[in-house]
Amino acid sequence: MKLTLLVPSAAAVAFLTATLFAATTLAQPAPAAQEEGAPGGPPHHYPAPKNLKVLPKDTNGEQIRKIMHGWAGSLGVHCDTCHQQDPHNIGPDGKPRLDFPSDAKQEKLTARRMYKMVQGINSEYVSKLKTQEGDAAKPVTCGTCHRGHLDPEPYVIPPEHRPAGAPMPGN
Repeated sequence: MKLTLLVPSAAAVAFLTATLFAATTLAQPAPAAQEEGAPGGPPHHYPAPKNLKVLPKDTNGEQIRKIMHGWAGSLGVHCDTCHQQDPHNIGPDGKPRLDFPSDAKQEKLTARRMYKMVQGINSEYVSKLKTQEGDAAKPVTCGTCHRGHLDPEPYVIPPEHRPAGAPMPGN
């Protein structure tokens, strides 16, 4: 079976997974001066994550931050898409900090489902595929479908690849 026949299905699955995952555990970015290795700033402390349900329990705070920033970029969102504000935890700027462990937002729950879906697609399907060159197929990611958008654009078959007599989209 050709890998190209599976791409639209894998893309749909990746889209759903990316949405769930990004909504689940996005972390707030640290100010640039506190980034590790940033000139003039001390290394940033990343607290141990709480309430991990789909990521490995031994994932540390720095790893979570990198994962969440990757998801946020793949979806074109910010941390507050999945994480609600905590009105009882005010930051130095006078604004409420985000409550990362909370499961109050549906987007976080969706992100978890999406992440599990992507993991399933990669382990059950993509890992068993080879490219035409015989290499392992690339895994599906949030960005496979989302491409920087919270809601991926629908795929439209290019006119040159549309079967003869097939209706145009929207007809």
